[in-house]
Amino acid sequence: MAERTSAGLLTMMLEPTPAVAMTLPAEVREKLAELELELSEGDITQKGYEKKRGKLLAPYIPQIQGVDPSLQIDNRIQASSQAVLPGSKHNKSRAANTRDERFRSDLHTEAVQAALAKYKERKMPMPSKRRSVLVQSSVEACTPPDTSSASEDEGSLRRQGRLATSTPYQGHGHPAVEHWFNRVIQGSSTSSSASSTSSHPGGRSVTTTNTTAHAALNANAAATALADLMAHTQLGVPVNSRVSSKIQQLLNTLKRPKRPPLREFFVDDFEELLDVQQPDPNQPKPEGQQMSPLEGEPLGVVTNWPPSLPAALQRWGTTQPKSPCLTALDNAGKPVYTLTYGKLWTRSQKLAYTLLNKLSTRNEPLLMPGDRVALVFPNNDPVMFMVAFYGCLLAELVPVPIEVPLTRKDAGSQQIGFLLGSCGVTLALTTDACQKGLPKAQTGEVATFKGWPRLLWFVTDGKHVVKPPKDWHPPIREASNDIAYIEYKTSKEGSTMGITVSHSAMLAHCHALTQACGYTEAETITNVLDFKREAGLWHGVLTSVMNRMHVISIPYSLMKVNPLSWIQKVHTYKARVAVVKSRDMHWSLLAQRDQRDISLSSLRMLIVADGANPWSISSCDAFLNVFQARGLRPEVICPCASSSEAMTVAIRRPPEMGVPPPGKAVLSMGGLSHSVIRVDTEEKLSVLTVQDVGQVMPGALVCVVRVEGTPYLCQTDEVGEICMSSGSTGVAYYGLPGMTKNIFETIPVTSSGVPISDRPFTRTSLLGFVGPDSLVFVVGKMDGLMVVSGRRHNADDVVATALAVEPMKFVYRGRIAVFSVSVLHDERIVVVAEQRPDASEEDSFQWMSRVLQAIDSIHQVGVYCLALVPANTLPKAPLGGIHISETKQRFLEGALHPCNVLMCPHTCVTNLPKPRQKQPEVGPASMIVGNLVAGKRIAQACGRDVAQLEDNDQARKFLYIQDVLQWRAQATPDHSLFLVLNAKGTVASTASCLQLHKRAERVAAALMGRLNTGDHVALVYPPGIDLIATFYGCLYAGCVPVTVRPPHPQNLATTLPTVKMIVEVSKSVCILTTQAIMKLLKSKEAAAAVDIKSWPMVMDTDDLPRKKSPQMYKPPTPEMLAYLDFSVSTTGILAGVKMSHAATSALCRSIKLQCELYPSRQIAICLDPYCGLGFALWCLCSVYSGHQSILVPPLELESNASLWLAAVSQYKVRVTFCSYSVMEMCTKGLGSQTEALRLRNVNLSCVRTCMVVAEERPRIALTQSFSKIFKDLGLSPRAVSTTFGCRVNVAICLQPNRLGKLAEQGTAGPDPTTVYVDMRALRHDRVRLVERGSPHSLPLMESGKILPGVKVIIANTETKGPLGDSHLGEIWVSSPHNATGYYTVYGEEALHADHFNTKLSFGDTQTVWARTGYLGFLRRTELTDASGERHDALYVVGSLDETLELRGMRYHPIDIETSVIRSHKSIAECAVFTWTNLLVVVVELEGSEQEALDLVALVTNVVLEEHYLIVGVVVVVDPGVIPINSRGEKQRMHLRDGFLADQLDPIYVAYNM
Repeated sequence: MAERTSAGLLTMMLEPTPAVAMTLPAEVREKLAELELELSEGDITQKGYEKKRGKLLAPYIPQIQGVDPSLQIDNRIQASSQAVLPGSKHNKSRAANTRDERFRSDLHTEAVQAALAKYKERKMPMPSKRRSVLVQSSVEACTPPDTSSASEDEGSLRRQGRLATSTPYQGHGHPAVEHWFNRVIQGSSTSSSASSTSSHPGGRSVTTTNTTAHAALNANAAATALADLMAHTQLGVPVNSRVSSKIQQLLNTLKRPKRPPLREFFVDDFEELLDVQQPDPNQPKPEGQQMSPLEGEPLGVVTNWPPSLPAALQRWGTTQPKSPCLTALDNAGKPVYTLTYGKLWTRSQKLAYTLLNKLSTRNEPLLMPGDRVALVFPNNDPVMFMVAFYGCLLAELVPVPIEVPLTRKDAGSQQIGFLLGSCGVTLALTTDACQKGLPKAQTGEVATFKGWPRLLWFVTDGKHVVKPPKDWHPPIREASNDIAYIEYKTSKEGSTMGITVSHSAMLAHCHALTQACGYTEAETITNVLDFKREAGLWHGVLTSVMNRMHVISIPYSLMKVNPLSWIQKVHTYKARVAVVKSRDMHWSLLAQRDQRDISLSSLRMLIVADGANPWSISSCDAFLNVFQARGLRPEVICPCASSSEAMTVAIRRPPEMGVPPPGKAVLSMGGLSHSVIRVDTEEKLSVLTVQDVGQVMPGALVCVVRVEGTPYLCQTDEVGEICMSSGSTGVAYYGLPGMTKNIFETIPVTSSGVPISDRPFTRTSLLGFVGPDSLVFVVGKMDGLMVVSGRRHNADDVVATALAVEPMKFVYRGRIAVFSVSVLHDERIVVVAEQRPDASEEDSFQWMSRVLQAIDSIHQVGVYCLALVPANTLPKAPLGGIHISETKQRFLEGALHPCNVLMCPHTCVTNLPKPRQKQPEVGPASMIVGNLVAGKRIAQACGRDVAQLEDNDQARKFLYIQDVLQWRAQATPDHSLFLVLNAKGTVASTASCLQLHKRAERVAAALMGRLNTGDHVALVYPPGIDLIATFYGCLYAGCVPVTVRPPHPQNLATTLPTVKMIVEVSKSVCILTTQAIMKLLKSKEAAAAVDIKSWPMVMDTDDLPRKKSPQMYKPPTPEMLAYLDFSVSTTGILAGVKMSHAATSALCRSIKLQCELYPSRQIAICLDPYCGLGFALWCLCSVYSGHQSILVPPLELESNASLWLAAVSQYKVRVTFCSYSVMEMCTKGLGSQTEALRLRNVNLSCVRTCMVVAEERPRIALTQSFSKIFKDLGLSPRAVSTTFGCRVNVAICLQPNRLGKLAEQGTAGPDPTTVYVDMRALRHDRVRLVERGSPHSLPLMESGKILPGVKVIIANTETKGPLGDSHLGEIWVSSPHNATGYYTVYGEEALHADHFNTKLSFGDTQTVWARTGYLGFLRRTELTDASGERHDALYVVGSLDETLELRGMRYHPIDIETSVIRSHKSIAECAVFTWTNLLVVVVELEGSEQEALDLVALVTNVVLEEHYLIVGVVVVVDPGVIPINSRGEKQRMHLRDGFLADQLDPIYVAYNM
């Protein structure tokens, strides 16, 4: 049996050779063990520990140097924990037993090692992490990434160690047929664990090697891979980069599904049913009889029993005043004060009198009998607490003992505040010292803690209390049903409840405990527990006074310094009884000295208060092993089971009561997970060994009921919740009648539904069963119960398994939390542990992967998330241990700050809906028939008919835009067409019709001699008049212009190659530009990015001669190419589309009619002028319609965010256009400055329409926040609307508002409408409208009104048939201003001509359509158009190229990204993409890097919950890493390429298993 031990250097060097063990004196070993303990409890830093340890060992180092150096490799020695034989000298001097004793029977460690050995060596993708995130690893500890953490020789070393140390395995050779009851009991005096190690004479021997242990060690080298899931295949992936090879490994792990395939069942397309786990037909079911309730022996009648607890105090205080009641110790273990019964009586009386008579507010007494009072006493002052407690009882006040709040933000202290508030507490009693230590406000008073009511603090020390007058006597009444005290309890969810205990229940409980434990007058008892609640209070404060016992109270702080203190006190005071927890037994093993003189023979009862924890058995066994030699009799170990609600439920009686021998059961974990008791026969690995917790309390009736639903009695071989009916249980949860009814007034019923008794029962929250001899067994608690896909697992059991994995190596006992969180309608197990400060990445990862395997093997359940946090960062409970609910809260809020995370959703989440199966091909004709039958119309719509619109403008007579400019230059030469503003808001340049015409002529003259007609010319200009003039110059000369965004001088490396690519792909023979850019194109910096020798001819147009071209070029037909429009799509494809002269004029005309543009109008444009609608508005529309355009280059907003809005206000513009990136700059940059803008007289009430130019789904959240923010400046909420265009047609929808003549006639278009659709239906390409706010609803805004002359239809992407209204399909468009085709597509030649001339496969098969590549749907609204027709709204859902096909469904990245951004405040931006079926989520972290790993679980959770998808990889990067194009759209494909080429410099990459 192999396990890791460590007492640092000490055990490392001592374990193998007994000779060396002799070289260190006992006190040094003792001190080393205490140091180790301090470190494990987090009371000392790693550095301090090493320093102190070094000091202790310094004098002895030379003596140790003879040890074989190979043995000095820290922590590598495998040593067995041998059973220590009485009289074996060697064993006594051995260093401390290994420390995970309490949570690990040897059997369990062995089981875990054997389970791990089943898994072969395999690599898992390790998360990659930026160095700065490795906060707590020291430099030496970080293993270089390519080496595995163990070297060759260590492997061999371990093998040597193993041969000598494993122990024979004692199997149970019982025949399987016997009934489990006969099998369960192996009557050992104290149950020792099933495979207690065999001890040989002399205490050490070379024992036979055991195969289980053998196998356990084979897993020694690098990080062990996860479950055996991989079939190693390469998917033709470039495995050179770190990232891609890791993903490759991850993919391999997903090849074969882990669980059996999901059940086949029909999935309605709408309702994605989550797979309901069907119970396994072979699972064990209970077969026993129905249990019969179990009665404790009757409560004995004692003649002179006091009528109440205060009466008992009065009796002893007056008749035996000198008798000792309580001895308090200091941190050195010296007795500081012994309280006698006389003192307790007089001091309690003084306090009672003071509280009732000397505290007043406005002459009213502050307290009335029955009022609640908080008791705030530190754990090292039991005397003051006891006086305060009894003082309250005598004054008939209700004490509410609570922990001392140390800071304003203690774990769980807010909940305590709620409890105090609900109990109406106004006064807190405390000691002088404690009051001084509490956090203070400025006034010097005690600060008000978060969530606490206002309290008056009263110090109970002698000088503050007054002696009552002679004639005053406290009322001593018989025990009644009034509340005596309130004990607090924290629930699984972290809320704090107050359990009320009546006077009669308190008295009855003391009576029952006295009888069960055989307490006699004046006995001495040692109490190590917290005296404020549970067993510490019941035995050490209440029952002790009842029986005039003497309590020796051992404070927690003393136990930390000297874990043996309680044993020494038992010896010194010859105590008859000790009340401890298994932790205290475990600690004392850790520090056992060579103390010959300690004797535990006086003990008749060692009460183990947490005997209900199944893992207490190993501490009991180990403790007995060691201390039997010191007079400890096996039968005095008395485990008990109790809960705050029911108080003591069962306790093993002391030996003198003649009770049956203790029992022990070895149960199958598999059976337990189905709530069935099965003695384990074949599987030796997954077993739980439990000891009984004795018999039911006197006077109590106990039964076991089903945990969920109606409380039916369990069968005899079924585990359920133990319920108890007795006069000695708690009465209620204070102020919570509903919960009280459920817990304190349960009526158990038989299988036929008949109540078993007329008395109400209290649920104890203990899970267990009744064994033979009427012994009670407990296998877990409701608080630790985790129900995962119908099977029950106990948090304690999972903790034990995790700790048994290389126990000492990695995690300290008691620094690990296991809980479940609910994700996607099932519980998911989360394990959080503090890792040792010196652990390397490689170690952590190895440990984590082994823990996953062990838990999977032993419990057959997957762990959803395993997180390691730096040492000492988990929230602590008041008396050590981890505050579980607070840890869970932090995990869910993303405030845990782990340093390592491993998520395994692929193996755990087995209830995802079935992947969607595509229906067998339905023909387009049957689709139409289906739609007609269903009464759904075919989804098509069109704008107004251009032919019918009277348009008396001259411009329509011209077929060519360049002719319009010449005509305007003659007709209205001085009419100003363009104003360009600079960053200061002043006019940088203007152009009238004539000026523009003249400048264009000069450009044409310069080109005509050098170029041929039809040549392509690249225009590389910053936004401004030059760009417009050269565009018309090219048309005058018969050349085809291509507008190109100039390279960014500070970022040539990434922007110049795009320029080069467009110039090459467009086959431009000449570049026109400014002198400054010309220099840049040929500069040294440019040469580093591109080959500058291969530029075509470059001309600068800054100083062209004033020359008129000989004659204008006249195109022979309007179908001739006018210009090329190049842009990069969001999927990273560079495509140029061809615009003919006819399409150009039609586009301008359509926009003019839709927006009612004429020469007296002014519009403001804040868009990039290089492609799409931005280009058309900037360069074409003003020339065509004659209106004046105020041009605001978006780049200028970076230095002056208010430029655009100030211009709109200054020129009183009614129509303005912007992009989403401009809108975002304004909301982010000006959100807080609206007041300042108002003072500068910025007024937006003039704006009728502000249109966002976009090629994507409208961003509702952004447009709404923009409207909201600038409402204060007069912006009408109806003004903001969106447009839609794409490559094949740059303007399909524009939403003008009620304007001009039409507005006067009241005939303008309706406002844009917003609908809510079901996101789940959308994934199936269906459109289902739902109410706002319903689950899974997604708001979509209409993309604007369809332009005149434009027809739109929704078509099926595969069959190319028309679709009905309720379907999501591709938007097809037919219009005179469609582009005529791709000029070239760079990056995907598969985009063919059918994008521009495609026909429906059924229905109207004549019309030629262009495919937009966008998915959307049409809805006929209730609104009417100008013509009186119902208005058809077009909704754009997203780009077809961007959609993710996952699990047979269609997802839009933006929906997943929106969910992710909502999941944590530090996520600034998010982008998702897929890579070989894995969903990769990239998040930008705005905040400290230590938050990076918090995001992994939150991102995984939200995507599972809202989208039913498992995230494969989570990448956390710095802000600004996700690339965005000029339109403000995410470039997800660029990001994907950067990720796969390992160029993102991520903070953390997590690979979800």
